[in-house]
Amino acid sequence: MAFSRYSTPVSTPAPATLAGSSKLLPSSSPWHNVRNNRLVLGTSIPNCLRLRGGRAHGIFHVHVVESKSRLRTKVVSDKDADDISSQTNELVPKKSVSVILLAGGKGKRMGASMPKQYLPLLGQPIALYSFRIFSLMSEVKEIVVVCDPSYRDIFEEAQNSGTVYLKFASPGKERQDSVFNGLQEVDQTTELVCVHDSARPLVLTDDVKKVLNDAWVHGAAVLGVPVKATIKEASNDNFVTRTLNRQTLWEMHTPQVIKPSLLRKGFEVVYREGLEVTDYVLIVEHLKHPVYITEGSYTNIKVTTPDDLLLAERILNQK
Repeated sequence: MAFSRYSTPVSTPAPATLAGSSKLLPSSSPWHNVRNNRLVLGTSIPNCLRLRGGRAHGIFHVHVVESKSRLRTKVVSDKDADDISSQTNELVPKKSVSVILLAGGKGKRMGASMPKQYLPLLGQPIALYSFRIFSLMSEVKEIVVVCDPSYRDIFEEAQNSGTVYLKFASPGKERQDSVFNGLQEVDQTTELVCVHDSARPLVLTDDVKKVLNDAWVHGAAVLGVPVKATIKEASNDNFVTRTLNRQTLWEMHTPQVIKPSLLRKGFEVVYREGLEVTDYVLIVEHLKHPVYITEGSYTNIKVTTPDDLLLAERILNQK
């Protein structure tokens, strides 16, 4: 049995408990998922919960307790919650992660005079938003930026001296080749490789930490969000062939985090069999290795079109 590593400070009435269930709780329940107002049980690492309503009698943290047979919750004191958090936050050791930051795309759909990842977003190049997030994380030992040599100075000028090592690799013909080139520059002692698309400037530090922890446990993990829209499969002449079950569909984001030994073995298979992959964890899927989906945030958008750029500006202005 193990505690969930996520907790949220809450004000609670008298001590309360909640029995686990495989069904969603009714909306009238005082327990709800902080992110999307629903409690989903059955995941290997549940989301944090909070208790709503009632008269406050102190500050507590609500933790999800997991066992093989069932899930239940437990209200613990501030001190105990701090002890739990300090243990779980250290799951990924300091300076054990190598980031491959992909910044070599052409960005043709943006219709700009330069690649989209270098366009200004509220006065700062798009690629520098995630670059700076990774630079400030204690788990990260190095960032390998895959970019055209003419743009390297942007990252060199933004580097925080003494925090992480900065390396460069050249873009490949295809995206998978760019990841491979970046992998060649990764330190041999690194324990996790974190691949991120620099065109996703709004990734949250907390989400990065979550996916790093999940990859540490499972070997491979990817940020994603449940699909909101109805997805239909169509024939070549645009007639609907079937409607997919939305409850099982996820939209994949980055970072995508993989143990380096798995990534190297995956590339051996990809190049040996002449496979083409557009998703980085797909490289590992070819090894029949399970990939864990870490629920991220809908604000982690990819800036691909002028409309995306405007949306990113609005999101940043609301922070």
